[in-house]
Amino acid sequence: MAQFFQIHPENPQARLVRRAVEILLEGGVVVYPTDSSYALGCQIGEKSAMERIRRIRRVDDKHHFTLVCRDLSEITTYAKIDNQAFRLLKTLTPGPYTFIHEATKQVPRRLLHPKRKAIGIRVPDNAICRSLLGELDQPILSTTLILPDDDLPMTDPYEMRDILDKHVDLIIDGGFCGMEPTTVVDMISDPPAVLRTGKGDPTLFEQ
Repeated sequence: MAQFFQIHPENPQARLVRRAVEILLEGGVVVYPTDSSYALGCQIGEKSAMERIRRIRRVDDKHHFTLVCRDLSEITTYAKIDNQAFRLLKTLTPGPYTFIHEATKQVPRRLLHPKRKAIGIRVPDNAICRSLLGELDQPILSTTLILPDDDLPMTDPYEMRDILDKHVDLIIDGGFCGMEPTTVVDMISDPPAVLRTGKGDPTLFEQ
């Protein structure tokens, strides 16, 4: 049975944040809010937790996970970023964007795009998410909480509890946080290319 925490969306309770991070460190799967929608997350090195997320989403091993980071400095640990890209990311983070970069050796091989050795990275503008990341001191391996056969992310934490109670370890109720996906930008191509239009303004990448 999943635990259910109601965490304040602007002033997250430190005690609940610490317990949520303990659940992640124990190998748990957590539902948590971001600035675009709710997400499923686990610790980077937890292969079994990652497989549980795949089963919830009913996706195969080709599904791309995202590393949700707390700030730009953490991004540079996992992604190769040149000066031009760094300046761009500095203006757009935190925010509702996912950036595809060439991965560093810090990223486990099983997380990489098989042909490009790339990884999706993002820094959400959400107080609960950032509190979790600050306490965890590492990225959260994440994917949007979209159930099989659905086109949009789940938005109601109580519905999540009804459906996912036996499949996840924690559901964080952080209020309504949206249901629009991030804008995905391929930063490896020159110039950067928008792969998916979402909440983030795609016109910033138009030439």
